[in-house]
Amino acid sequence: MVRRIDELELAWSALSDGSDAHGWRTIAVAPAGACQLMAGRRFPGNEEALLAGFSSATLPPAEILPDGLGFSVSRADPYKDGKTWVALTRKDSGSLEIFTQIVADVVGAMDAMALQSDERILRALISRLRAWQEFMRKGQLPMSAETEIGLVGELFVLGALMAEGVPAAVAVEGWVGPLDAPQDFEVGTGSLEVKSTIAAAGFVARIGSLQQLDDSVRQPLFLAGVRLVQTNWGASLPTLVEAVLMTLGEDAETRRVFGDRLLAAGFRADQADRYVRGFALDSIRVLTVADGFPRLTLGSVPDGVRRASYEIDIDRVAGYDVGLAGALRGLGAL
Repeated sequence: MVRRIDELELAWSALSDGSDAHGWRTIAVAPAGACQLMAGRRFPGNEEALLAGFSSATLPPAEILPDGLGFSVSRADPYKDGKTWVALTRKDSGSLEIFTQIVADVVGAMDAMALQSDERILRALISRLRAWQEFMRKGQLPMSAETEIGLVGELFVLGALMAEGVPAAVAVEGWVGPLDAPQDFEVGTGSLEVKSTIAAAGFVARIGSLQQLDDSVRQPLFLAGVRLVQTNWGASLPTLVEAVLMTLGEDAETRRVFGDRLLAAGFRADQADRYVRGFALDSIRVLTVADGFPRLTLGSVPDGVRRASYEIDIDRVAGYDVGLAGALRGLGAL
């Protein structure tokens, strides 16, 4: 749940200073569980910030923190008190309106984990900021029709994986496509790439990179072709999201990860009314991607070719439909 931002906005206003001050100025706001929260401004830039302090959780020195369009995340030590402090700061070029939305959402994600340990709340903070980093990279507008269809297909597959017996936490954690991974799902020893279409005839799938159908790192690799039917009685994208949440039940950590993946994929709950199209699942055809499969990879293109995108017609690819259950057995997930 998104937290009301009034308290932070009032604090930022009180802290504003046009002088040549240096360092942090802060005001305490309502905490998130055991995590201390401070509204702050960093000088001399006078940028708005949220500082989160943790008494028992730590950040590995080598961990790379998120850095998004309009905001930055850094380690801080404003009080020399031995706590782990993380600062979320608006960049000078960043919109204050968007930054305020990000802060409200991130604090809401921390509030949802308020009964958990310091470490869990810290992980919730960093994970949500990584999701915002990916969301901002892709753009702030509602998803395109093509992207919406792709996400609908992935949610149908996510639900099907859980229905086949993959534990919910494993299935959601394995949904890595929104994090810009080469394939959409990493399950067991290998991967599952999902392509979706609403075309009645043919199934042209765009392959966005030389890595997407490359099984040299994770094996085996399967391609799931999801055929959808657009219909008034079908499920909309928000309806599918709610269906997955119902399946997840009260597992706060898995629900948190699922929410982060949705945001990284481009879906925001406050934009849900933009997605009104209904979709029904017609079929899922699962093919093994191995020698003989029509694909381009770094190991198969001429030397010097470093990047490529291309299209394949899945309906014209020869191969036995192993089904999701067969793929999961091959992946060692069942």
